[in-house]
Amino acid sequence: MSRIGLLPIAVPQGTEVRINGSEVAVKGSKGELHRRFHPDISVALRNDCLIVTRPSNSKTHRSLHGLTRSLLANMVRGVSEGFEKTLEVNGVGYRAQKSGDKLLLQVGYANTVEFSPPSGINISIEGANRIRVAGVDKEAVGEVAARIRAIRPADPYKGKGIKYSEEELHLKPGKAGKRAKK
Repeated sequence: MSRIGLLPIAVPQGTEVRINGSEVAVKGSKGELHRRFHPDISVALRNDCLIVTRPSNSKTHRSLHGLTRSLLANMVRGVSEGFEKTLEVNGVGYRAQKSGDKLLLQVGYANTVEFSPPSGINISIEGANRIRVAGVDKEAVGEVAARIRAIRPADPYKGKGIKYSEEELHLKPGKAGKRAKK
């Protein structure tokens, strides 16, 4: 039994939900999201709550039940509050700049790396080493943050590179640490 799928999703004030068969559109103060779900899973709006139900207890329906509820909850939260990820650029001479809507990264390569975010994603720079990725779609925000981090992932020996702000780096000791253990 899906415990997540059984939970109702509270729709906050100012958020509008339209259900058309298997397609759900959610509109709020931050933006609008549309998504088509599996036709076997039904979504209903009752008393300012979204309820997700499944037709049977088959393995496929049970897995789709929780997935559909989680995706709907992310849609409702995204259009009302939004999502954001913060990245840090660490290293001597490493920095991030904004030029128009493009992100310019100087992270140890010979040339500056340019990154253009997709529509619906806002990138802002705080100081010279913090990048904030924000948007209404949780998947898109996470994907853009992962693509920025993949430009220069944090080095496990010195910690130089791009990392998530909540990520903890466990630095390796290197050769000097190996000799000291003997």
